[in-house]
Amino acid sequence: MSKLLSSMTPYFDRRVLTLLPLGFSAGLPLMLVFSSLSFWLREADVSLSAIGFFSLAGLAYAFKWVWAPLVDGISIPILGQKLGKRRAWLLVSQIAIGGALFGMSTFDPALDGTLPQLALMAVVVAFCSATQDIVIDAYRIESAPQEMQGAMAATYTLGYRCAMIVSGAGSLALAAWLATGEGYDVQAWQHTYKIMALLMSAGVITTLFCKEPVVDIPPSNTTGPLSWLKEHVVAPFADFFTRYRYQAVMILCLIAIYRISDVVMGVMANPFYVDMGYSKEAVAAVSKIYGVIMTLLGIFIGGALIVKFAVWRILMAGAVLSAITNLLFSFLAQLGQPDILWLTLVISADNLSAGIASAAFIAYMSGLTNVAYSATQYALFSALMFLLPKLIAGFSGVMVESVGYSNFFVITALMGLPVVVLIWIVSRMDISSKNANHGPT
Repeated sequence: MSKLLSSMTPYFDRRVLTLLPLGFSAGLPLMLVFSSLSFWLREADVSLSAIGFFSLAGLAYAFKWVWAPLVDGISIPILGQKLGKRRAWLLVSQIAIGGALFGMSTFDPALDGTLPQLALMAVVVAFCSATQDIVIDAYRIESAPQEMQGAMAATYTLGYRCAMIVSGAGSLALAAWLATGEGYDVQAWQHTYKIMALLMSAGVITTLFCKEPVVDIPPSNTTGPLSWLKEHVVAPFADFFTRYRYQAVMILCLIAIYRISDVVMGVMANPFYVDMGYSKEAVAAVSKIYGVIMTLLGIFIGGALIVKFAVWRILMAGAVLSAITNLLFSFLAQLGQPDILWLTLVISADNLSAGIASAAFIAYMSGLTNVAYSATQYALFSALMFLLPKLIAGFSGVMVESVGYSNFFVITALMGLPVVVLIWIVSRMDISSKNANHGPT
């Protein structure tokens, strides 16, 4: 009993508890520029192709490594002197997210000419959210020693997932509750986004009262812009390709397409629910609450399986399951009418598989990094993970309009076949010795 209590002690540390509201602040914007927004757009009778293109706002998350060195190396004038570099960047990004969400609430996508302005606000939210992610990752790493990072990451994930429930299921339920009648109610959606903007105050308040991490950073060897670029941008790439050489290309290809099946399918999930006749309340309960719980369960199962089996086996299982569950959505589309039982079963299988795949993939990418460049290399890997899938997902609406939902889900399942082949090829490469977390080579 004493050992159990001792293992829980880090979760009561102030630095760890700080990550709970910061995780909430990080997770809140995600659903509001993807899932919930697509539901709003479809209710406003926006075309599926336009909804698909809206998802391209998510490319900000894929390219965050581009401006990460700037966030890491530059302190905001005046504000940085008062709050510290990390807290200043956090405060600016959080206020910008809240302002952009409020800006989204002023538009009606059903009116002609408003979609470009709404899309611009969504891009601003995504860009500032990606910036906040960069800063929170740095804050987490710098605030506590390595032995506490597990507790901090777990607390951050809990806050992040709670925010996804609030901005996913919560926003749909709130829009339904605020609606004054049947059908599309723009004011209900606008009030919902205003409330979500106010919830960003959780992160703002935390940032104002938390402590700036104190780190002993060695002096930089850079003497100019080119030297700075070489040290912070070129060196992490050079290290990776030096260690893996010709095998690096295959590894990067695997990272680039591993999540392609579920990412491309996911953009059209909410429009599919709307067109099938599912209510906001049903989608909120089954997909946004129950589904998130199943994803967390899948992550837990995947993590446990990785300890018992080789990561390659779980990586392969996650890829196969993610593709197969897309076929279940094809079956759901062929029902032709809403069926809560089948929706629950399909979402259970899909989210459980996604959780297992995520746990395996995170473990795999973490093993590829060199401790000398762990933050930068992992940021590059995580960005690459969504770049190609998000680009293709931008055309998901066009695909549905061309072939229908059922065939679209089959196509996304087939996209998983190259993933399975690449896993089989890369798993047979002799790269175990190169995964060691050693210094620069």
